[in-house]
Amino acid sequence: MQKINKSVGILGIGSYLPEKVVTNKDLEKIVNTSDEWIVDRTGIRERRIVEAGVTTSELAAKAAQQALDNAGITADEIDLIIVATITGDMSFPSTACLVQDKIKATKAAAFDLSAGCSGFVYGLVAGSQFVETGLYKKVLVIGSETMSKVLDWTDRNTCVLFGDGAGAAVLGEVPAGYGILGVELGSDGSGGELLHMPAGGSRYPATVDTVTQRMHTLKMSGTEVFKFASKVMGEAALKALHHAGLSPDDIDCLVPHQANIRIINFAAKRLKLAMEKVMVNVDKYGNTSSGSVPIALNEAVKDGKIKNDDIVVLVGFGTGLTWASCVMKWYKEDKIDV
Repeated sequence: MQKINKSVGILGIGSYLPEKVVTNKDLEKIVNTSDEWIVDRTGIRERRIVEAGVTTSELAAKAAQQALDNAGITADEIDLIIVATITGDMSFPSTACLVQDKIKATKAAAFDLSAGCSGFVYGLVAGSQFVETGLYKKVLVIGSETMSKVLDWTDRNTCVLFGDGAGAAVLGEVPAGYGILGVELGSDGSGGELLHMPAGGSRYPATVDTVTQRMHTLKMSGTEVFKFASKVMGEAALKALHHAGLSPDDIDCLVPHQANIRIINFAAKRLKLAMEKVMVNVDKYGNTSSGSVPIALNEAVKDGKIKNDDIVVLVGFGTGLTWASCVMKWYKEDKIDV
């Protein structure tokens, strides 16, 4: 995709993680696993989990407020809110509408986007179109999940992988030559059942049987998803770079979806990128699905891994199956540190 009108970039960024930390040692007490096995296979050492009663929209609103503060704007300046999530507060209304009310963004339109762990990058690309064409000036994109609510805590192959959290970004016009330079989005619906939650929709409405059979929890064919992700992350990033007229040599920071350290390593190797240029926090937070990329991006900015003029590549994969990558030339006016 080539930019044809306004240049669109991130004006402000924020994230929020629950305070409760669940370590691998904690999981050893409830499921047949070990800290050594989890670290060796995934790189995860701990994750954050919400307390009972805390919702996805609450995490989203807190991350959104950080992003607004960081951009130096108020909620009434937001024209559109996009929330990427697979763990919305309810089937309807959209989580984005709930966030709109929580942050009092009274002038904003709002909708949800479902692309799993690719969702935030999908949201960035979708939101940027509204700004690029001039329809809207500022768009708030949020990736927020409470994955702990949809896990089968008796399934050692999945419950150790995920955590809760949210990240947000305010999109707006930036100087020419900065912001989003190229993107790559894709999907393969034939792999939909490799990572899914069977019940709760029109296919299997909620019944006593669907609940007792744990059909309202995440199901994953781990080996197949690993194979898919190990290939698609690097390929998606390369295609986005090509669309931007750049090469892997131009990358200053890669911010990949934080699902598994081995998958991240495969992506870095495909791009021939030193790990010093790769943002990694999977050890602290696990896989926060659509929250993963924006949480990592916010941390990379705070840690000084991303500076103005840097070429930043975001890339993820997720249920669908989906994949998404976005190349940006970073530009951020100094506003308020959060």
